[in-house]
This record gives sequence, structure tokens and C-alpha cells, in this order.
Amino acid sequence: MQPDGEPMTALPTRLHQPQVQTDFLSASDAARLVVRVGVLECLRQMVVALQADYARWNDFDKTARTAAHSASGVIELMPVADDQDYAFKYVNGHPINTQYGLPTVMAFGALADVATGAPRFVSELTLTTALRTAATSAMAALKLARPDSRCMALIGNGAQSEFQALAFIDLLGVRRLQLFDVDRAASEKLQRNLAPWVTELGVEVHIAGSVQAAVQGADIVTTVTADKRNAVVLDASVLAPGMHLNAVGGDCPGKTELSAEVLERSSVFVEYEPQTRLEGELQQMPADFAVTELWRVLAGQAAGRVSDQQITLFDSVGFALEDYSALRTMHALGREAGLLSRIELVPTLADPKDLFALLKAQAAADQAESAWKQVA
Repeated sequence: MQPDGEPMTALPTRLHQPQVQTDFLSASDAARLVVRVGVLECLRQMVVALQADYARWNDFDKTARTAAHSASGVIELMPVADDQDYAFKYVNGHPINTQYGLPTVMAFGALADVATGAPRFVSELTLTTALRTAATSAMAALKLARPDSRCMALIGNGAQSEFQALAFIDLLGVRRLQLFDVDRAASEKLQRNLAPWVTELGVEVHIAGSVQAAVQGADIVTTVTADKRNAVVLDASVLAPGMHLNAVGGDCPGKTELSAEVLERSSVFVEYEPQTRLEGELQQMPADFAVTELWRVLAGQAAGRVSDQQITLFDSVGFALEDYSALRTMHALGREAGLLSRIELVPTLADPKDLFALLKAQAAADQAESAWKQVA
């Protein structure tokens, strides 16, 4: 018993030489999984998981992510836990990486049991992060955008853009996309990749010559640019009554996409306020600038959109709870599809207090193998 008389949490019964087998989803198997399940179905299932996890927001031990900044980018660790599961993501953001043939964003992460610390699942999270970011954008827009929104401007047409486009096409009924990127080839790439859905769903995709042209007539504006600087991709001159802004690219200190006046004219919604004040568009605003955490809207504790004329802004920086939702979604889908492998991430010990025995056993095995080779 604990000192207060409450029974202690039961731990698993010890077995003889217990083995920790960790499920693993590689980058290639994650791609294979999304192709088999379908990218739209993966997005839908992530939205369901996100809604369920945001609904129990207060169950989670939350903290802003830890970041290591350099002149060329940032590396971040993003942890979150409830009383059963611990999750983390390692993720970088290096806009210069395309010069070296590397993705701007690369990530991996894990799920572990809180009771023992045993790692249950390790996964790539580069592809998964793109899916979860788009799913989070769509989940927010379902509450914040006008229900009749059919036209979206998509500013920044890099690695995340297809997923953002497909989430809004499938979950919000967007049927016209107006694209802009300073690299026109990126917009042309996005247009090509969306071709199957253009044909199937009758979506119109137009490449604009400027931000202003892309935003003209848009109900929803998504910005997902990569430069690590205080940029003004959108200023207040492009705002129109009833518009919903989905600001995704500003996600670390010193990196923004919107002018301060855009925030002043909008109702601003965030994931986890302590983190967004450091990293999001919100870093430009005074400490008492009013915002609403998205979980409160989803829980019915706060209003989202209240009129057709209101301008709403989701200042999205990405939060660890979303990675937890994404990890458990991909774990379940991967198990069902038979695409998980097993890795020996933790050693098996006859005596858990004798880690050195692992070296003795390996030395004996190496000696036996060497002797066998000499005989052979």
C-alpha cells in the first residue's frame, strides 16, 4: 500500500526472461500502408483519432517541445503522455536540405508503456507528420471555416501541400484550389500529383502568378511555407469577410508568415497556447493578446466561428498530442495490414540486474562462431 492507504498501481507479473519485442514501421512500409489503405481514408481515420484525443485534453501531461536551433534549421523533441502511454517525436526543419537532396522535414517517434517504460512501437514519422498536420488542419477548419467554403488558396506547394489539399478536398468539400509558390515548378508538381482526384471529384486546380491572385475569392487560405525567417506571406490587404486562415508554416521562433495586423483582425485559435506564443504567428503579439485553444471549441466550452463575416485564424505549429494520435493510428493500421516488423530494441536478460552478462554471452557466442569457422 502507498502511505495514503491507496493501493499501488499493479505492474505486469514478471515472467522468466521476459522479452521486449517492439513493433516497427519503416518509411517504405508506411508508404505501402498508405497506398493500401488509401490516403483519404488515412486522413479520415487520423481526424477521428485526433478528435477523440483532443476530447480528453486534460488527461495528458503536456509541455512545449524542446528545440535546438542552428543557423540552418531546428531539431525538436516533442513528448506527451497520459497515465498509460508515453509518446515522443524527433523532428527537424531545415529549409536548406533540398539543396542536398534531403527532405526539409524528417521525423521518427515512439509509443511506450508508462507502467514499465517498455517501447511498444517505433515508427517513421516523416510521411506520418504530413498526414497528421493535414488532418489537424481539416479538423480545425470543420469548426472554424464557413460550411459552404469551396475555394482554397494554397500558398507554399512543397512536401506538405498535397496532403493539405486532399484533406480539404475530402473533408471540407473544397472544389477549387488556387496555388502559388515562388518556385512555379513546385506548383506544377502539386497539380500533377492531384490529377487523379481532379478527374474523379471534379476539382479545379489553378496556378496563380502571385499571392494576391491566389487569395482572390478564396474562402480558405492555407500557408505552408518553409523559410526560417520572419516573412510576411500574407498581409491584411488580402483579408475578406468570412475567410478562414490556416497558418501552418510559422512553427518556430523567428519564423512567421502573417503580418501582425492579420492577427489583430482575426479570431485566433491555437493548439497549446504556451507553445504557440513562442513559435507561432502569436510570437508577434503581446502576452495578453486573446486566443482560444482548439480543444475548448471541440469540447463545446468555447465558440468557434460565430458569423459568416468573422475572419478566423488557426495558428498551427504542431503539437505532440497530434503525433500521439498519428502513432496510434498508424500502429493499428499497420498491424491490421500485416506491415509491422519486430525489432530487438531492448536486450533480453536472464537477470535484469546483470546487464554485463549480455557482453559475456556475446563474447562466448563470438568465440564459438570463430572456432566453428576454423573447423569448417
